[in-house]
Amino acid sequence: MRFSTQTLLLQLGVVLLVVLLSGAVHAWLVSGRIGDEAENQALTLARTVASDPHIRSAVEAISKDEGTPPAPVLAAGPVQAAAEAARLGTGAFFVAITDETGLRLAHPDLARLGEHVSTDPSVALSGQEETTRNTGTLGPSAGAKVPIYAPGSSTTVVGIVSVGYSMETLGQSLARDIVPIALTAGGSLLAGVLASFLLRRRLQRLTLGLEPEEISMLVHDQVAVLQGVDDGVIGVSADGRISVFNAAAQRLLEQPDLSGTPWADAPLPEQLRALTRPDAAEADAIELVAGGSVLVASARKALHRSEDLGWVVMLRDRTELQQLTRQLDAVGTMSTALRAQRHEFANQLHTIAGLMSIEQHQQAREYLAGLAATGPLKFPVDQAELLQDPYLQAFVGAKGVEADERGVTLRIGPETLVRGQVTEPQDVTTVLGNLVDNAVNAAVAGSSPDRWVELEVLDEPHDDAGTLHIVVADSGDGLAAGTNAEAVFAEGFTTAAGPVLAAPAAAGGRSGGQGLGLALARKLARRRGGDVRLLEPGTQGGPGAVFMASLPRTTAGTTAGTPAGTQDLAGKDNDA
Repeated sequence: MRFSTQTLLLQLGVVLLVVLLSGAVHAWLVSGRIGDEAENQALTLARTVASDPHIRSAVEAISKDEGTPPAPVLAAGPVQAAAEAARLGTGAFFVAITDETGLRLAHPDLARLGEHVSTDPSVALSGQEETTRNTGTLGPSAGAKVPIYAPGSSTTVVGIVSVGYSMETLGQSLARDIVPIALTAGGSLLAGVLASFLLRRRLQRLTLGLEPEEISMLVHDQVAVLQGVDDGVIGVSADGRISVFNAAAQRLLEQPDLSGTPWADAPLPEQLRALTRPDAAEADAIELVAGGSVLVASARKALHRSEDLGWVVMLRDRTELQQLTRQLDAVGTMSTALRAQRHEFANQLHTIAGLMSIEQHQQAREYLAGLAATGPLKFPVDQAELLQDPYLQAFVGAKGVEADERGVTLRIGPETLVRGQVTEPQDVTTVLGNLVDNAVNAAVAGSSPDRWVELEVLDEPHDDAGTLHIVVADSGDGLAAGTNAEAVFAEGFTTAAGPVLAAPAAAGGRSGGQGLGLALARKLARRRGGDVRLLEPGTQGGPGAVFMASLPRTTAGTTAGTPAGTQDLAGKDNDA
């Protein structure tokens, strides 16, 4: 049996029991009230008859005579006549009068005259009034007994008056009162049944037709799933409140538990709320930057048996994936450059072999000296020897190859000086790569025929927590006139389709136009205590915009050597 059915039957049983008990108690109270009213009415009538002077005199006269008059004499006497007149005038069941010994002097049944009463008259004969409910010769009755005093005396009892009302008449009166009682009880029972059905329907609607055991299992499963997954889950109920905000969502959005907060007022990115608008397509997924991370967000409508339960918003962290993608992109670019250099190196060996075969030893020595000075690998980056960190050399060299393929010259500025070693390559790659990619895109889109990007890198050693300063300039047309310096760091800002500075995708920069690169770079820098800011907006026709980034705690130590020592670094890169 379903829980809702059990609840309905239990409620019906309780309502029925309450109605029956209420009806029984009400009937008992009404019965007692009617009986009490009958006793009081009988007592009043008995007092009236007992205080009648004629009856008092007649009873006293009979009591003084020895013996009791025969029944025919009593039937024709004044006592019988007065008693019958009182009975017929009030509708009493009986009005009986006795002498001081309890013998009947008046009674509705003439055959009972002169006989002793069937009930105990001792209380009334002792001078006390009493009310009774008993069964006499005429049947069950509720009545009263009152003593009759001799005329002029208040102590001498010469007889008693017994008045009674039939219990059958009382039952008929109760039956008349029972009808409204029964109707009230029936109406209460009907109202209880209706309320029980309505409560059952509401219970089924609130629980979606699930049983308590199923709800308990769902709660356990929800806790296990929502708290065990790395993806952020936000549940928005149909009434527009956040019903679920798991730990992963709190971590990714850097927010406390927002459960119970109105979705429209929650301190969350506007892009998330846009996903749950009525006109939003469920298949759409967006990328946004939140808490220094690149998140992919999607929303789905939650339905249960065609009932709208609200929305489920899913958040996935793409930061590490995009950082690895950038590094792999740099490695791929370096691999392509190495393959090209392999052919060049083979040509150089053939040249040396040719010089040796024609015995041009001096020219061969000069040729080898030139190769030794530049190293076997030569990236198209001017003054790359100023970067003494192998990681920066490799990454910037790969970017130089990529820029050269697009017709842009990547060069190192004369103020560049890096003495330490990079300790946080992921953050450095993300920030430096975004700035260089933006500059290359701007140079390609610029109107200047001389396309170049200039990079200056300076480290500020401080034991194991040095700061890396990066300045990137380009030959592009700069930002559009009137562009706010802070607007370029807003999520979604991009000019990739126009002739000004582009904001490429955080994953690489070739796809461009997603408006996440600069926003992510600034958040990463600020998370480390640094910043990314715009130094110069640039001018039409060049030079273009100039960006500066400060990355604390990204370098450590001091790399020994001078610019001449770059031959060893190039050799290490080749070995790698």
